[in-house]
Amino acid sequence: MKQTMEDREIVALKAQLAQVEKENEMLKFKLLQHENILEGALDAVAIFDENMRFIDVNSAACHMFQLQKKELCKRNLYDFLSLIPSNQMRQVIDAIYHDDPVKKELIVKLDNGQVKFLEISLRKNAINGYDLAMIKDVSFKKMLERERTINEQLFKDLFHRAVDGIVIFDQKGDFIDANGSFCSSFEITKMQLNSFGLEDFIDEQEKYRLDNLWKMLKENGSAKGELPVILKNGSKRIFEFTTTSNIIDGFYMAIMRDITEKRSMEIQLYKSEERFREVFENAIDAIMIWDKHGQIMKVNQAASRTFELNEAELVLRNILDFVDQTSPSFLKVKKEYFNTGAIREELLFHMPNGQNKELEFTSKMDILDGHHLTIFRNVSERKRMEKILRESEHKFRSIFDGAMDGIILFNHSFEIIEANETAKKILNLKTEDIKSSRICDILFSHAHADSDSKTLESYEENIQEIMYTNENGDEIILEIALKNHINENMNLAVFRDVTEKRELEEQLRKSDTLNVVGELAAGIAHEIRNPMTALKGFIQLLEGSVKEDFSMYFNVITSELSRIESIITEFLILARPQAIQYSNKDIGTIVKETMELLNAQAILVNVQMKLNIEENLPLLFCEPNQLKQVFINVLKNAIEVMPGGGQIDVTVKRKNEDQLLISIRDRGSGISQDKIKRLGQPFYTTKERGTGLGLMVSYKIIEEHQGQVEVESEEGKGTTFHITLPLTQ
Repeated sequence: MKQTMEDREIVALKAQLAQVEKENEMLKFKLLQHENILEGALDAVAIFDENMRFIDVNSAACHMFQLQKKELCKRNLYDFLSLIPSNQMRQVIDAIYHDDPVKKELIVKLDNGQVKFLEISLRKNAINGYDLAMIKDVSFKKMLERERTINEQLFKDLFHRAVDGIVIFDQKGDFIDANGSFCSSFEITKMQLNSFGLEDFIDEQEKYRLDNLWKMLKENGSAKGELPVILKNGSKRIFEFTTTSNIIDGFYMAIMRDITEKRSMEIQLYKSEERFREVFENAIDAIMIWDKHGQIMKVNQAASRTFELNEAELVLRNILDFVDQTSPSFLKVKKEYFNTGAIREELLFHMPNGQNKELEFTSKMDILDGHHLTIFRNVSERKRMEKILRESEHKFRSIFDGAMDGIILFNHSFEIIEANETAKKILNLKTEDIKSSRICDILFSHAHADSDSKTLESYEENIQEIMYTNENGDEIILEIALKNHINENMNLAVFRDVTEKRELEEQLRKSDTLNVVGELAAGIAHEIRNPMTALKGFIQLLEGSVKEDFSMYFNVITSELSRIESIITEFLILARPQAIQYSNKDIGTIVKETMELLNAQAILVNVQMKLNIEENLPLLFCEPNQLKQVFINVLKNAIEVMPGGGQIDVTVKRKNEDQLLISIRDRGSGISQDKIKRLGQPFYTTKERGTGLGLMVSYKIIEEHQGQVEVESEEGKGTTFHITLPLTQ
């Protein structure tokens, strides 16, 4: 019985074992089925424990996190949530575990740095106390949403900020919306937009354009073209448009650009091109366009005439065919041209008929499509004229510079253009001083500024003389003649220094006068001296026989006869050559002896003579008696001009190494400047009973001694005679 019970237990255990095995097989089948479902799921599936550690994942989850299953099951979800701030982490996890059926989004950062947006749905305690999570990668969706948002924002920015006008209108053409540029171009406000349509701005004659627009929109869904519009202020504008249909709820959108100015410029450009073509074809200068290889592309008619080939033949030639490519001048021009890209030069060009022409040309590189533009002008004739002109100018310059007379060229404003060397020498001025002055300021400073023209006109008729004072204060006499309008805005002044000539003429007149005076003096002295001798003899006889009561009369008669004899003696000095014996004498002694002779006469009229002689004066080579005569004449004149008395200062000193200076100063009434110039002339005197012969004789004596007399006088204060004598002859 015991055996039977054991057998029954064994059978029951076997049956239970078979049942368990069957259940295990079922479980394995279900597990395999679940694993297949899990692996085959498109979304990532993950099992988490209570600490969010991965317990199991499918292939999609491994692909999502880019880790092997073995590695991922060692990780925690928190490892991928580094982009979530720590203070928000708890809030995010609580939201995932919330019973709300709405799927939650997470942003994760993988080990390789990639960022993904995940949509997660979690069931708590779904499998043996573990949490089951379904995870979906929504990064692409997020990217599309973000791009759509950006595009919408960009469209809004483009719509409102676009320079071109953008307008949205319905199928009737009524405006729905527009940006600021459109409103500004059509001169309407945003508030007025809904009150207008396209037809309101189209002229009746242009309505067919609007009909074509609607037709193209219906057929093609888009349209392009130009549309003339009339604004409300009456001004006409031209708009270029691009239109698309059904962009928003069946509306149309047009991008419109104001091209009125562009069309105006195009018209102007066309007219400019026409003018250029006219200028190109009808230009007097030859114009040639050639490529980088020198091949002639286009020429005008003048080029055909210059190069003596018709246009058809000329465009078949190369520009280098007309020049000597080995000449140094061509190589120099070529180098400079390719260095600078532009040049203006002259070269010798060989014409097809064998003739050589010197052409001036201006060339510019890369004017259009790499082509070159060259403008030619035949300067052969100009060169010949320039040569003639240079030769003519050279002749003029030779005459101008070599002329013995001073020549000044000046314009109609009296500004000096040029002056030759003789003019500079005569006027004692430098080139810069002359060119910075006006001719009236230099030669006619005495004329009034507002009468310059009249002054010059008066000098144009005849040769006249003017007095010119240079910078040194020297006065010279200029003989001057003017010629107006010798060239365009050019006049001529020719002058010469005739000071020496006038002085010689003056000396010649004096010499003639002296000759006449000498001849007259000789005759008078001969005729008078004989009766004078008889008179003096009879006066002496009468004086001895007549009573003493008449002695005063005899004294007067004797004195007057002596004076007549003195005048006759002076006449004889002029009349016949004197035998002059020069010797070295002490000038101080000569002056002192002369003053002693006149001292008595000076005392009678209360005149004092004061002598000042410089020490160690050298001897003077002279004729002492003649010098005494000079000093007597000057001192007598000084005494006679001071009837009320006074002092005469006589100074003898050395003027320089070669000359002595004797100065005789009185305190008389003085002499005016015009009278000083006439002193020494025959018979000119300032005294009532004078003959003028005394000073004339004195001047002649000093002149024979190669000396000089200068008179300095101030009216009311006195006169000083400065006598300069050379030490040797």
